[in-house]
Order: sequence, then C-alpha cells, then structure tokens
Amino acid sequence: MKKAGLIICLLLLIGCKSKTVNRNTEDLKIKKVSSAEVNSNQQRKAYELGKRVLETCNTSKFKPFNETEVTKSVMENTTEERLTKTCQRFRQYYGSFIDLKLDGVYKTKQEVIYRYRALYTKKVANKELRIFVNQDNLISAIKSMDWDEKFDAKITEQ
Repeated sequence: MKKAGLIICLLLLIGCKSKTVNRNTEDLKIKKVSSAEVNSNQQRKAYELGKRVLETCNTSKFKPFNETEVTKSVMENTTEERLTKTCQRFRQYYGSFIDLKLDGVYKTKQEVIYRYRALYTKKVANKELRIFVNQDNLISAIKSMDWDEKFDAKITEQ
C-alpha cells in the first residue's frame, strides 16, 4: 500500500509542469525623469500628501485622504490606527519628522515615482518615502523604507 501511495505521489510530481509566465519587461522598467519633464502640480501634490502622512507622527492628527487624492486601496490602507502604530516606532528611533527632500523622479509605464529623503531630528534616521502616482493623477502607493544609496545605480543598469 505504501508503494502504491509513493508511486501515485511520484506520478503527480512528474505530471505537474511549472507554468511559464509571459511578462513584458517594458512594464517593469524604471527611468529617471529630468527636472524639465516633471509635472510641478503633480510633484507638489505628492510632496504635500507625503508630508501630511509623516507629520501625523508629530501631531497625532491625521486628515483622511479623499477619492480625488488617492486610490481606493491607499485610502483603505492608510488608517489612523496603522499610522499611529508606525509613528510610535518612527518617533522612538528617528525623533520628530522635519521635512521631505526630493531626491529624484522616476517613471514606469504606468506610474511616476517621487523619491524623497525623510528628514528627522535624530541624525541616525536614514529613511526614504516613495510616492507612486498613477495615470489618473492619484496616489497609488506610499512606501516608507530605509534609504537605498544604490537606487540610481540599479536604475541605470536596466
């Protein structure tokens, strides 16, 4: 009986073939945008919304997003509870939020990415905030992460 089970398992493994995923690599490519190509209204919007999120850590008050600013998924994921939890950790490690400094603007086929260095009172803070703006001029993602010094090098390699 054990041999029969082993043979069936072996046949199932052999019979299962991995699927090949056909993905257009053009959709994934990121290109740096020159300052002349940047939409100043869109840049201002990305800065203001990013700053609004991080200033929540200083004031403990969050003005919720609306459907003219962000996508539905960003609106659902950016709750006061989640921000409070993140802010507690950020204030402990990095101090108070000061400002955002634009480091670069990048473009994919579907989105524009604004990459900001987040400035905090403690000098150990080396964080970045990426704001993704879709084709409808809505913020489609907001990501906070450790600063990546080699980000531009990775872009030019593609």
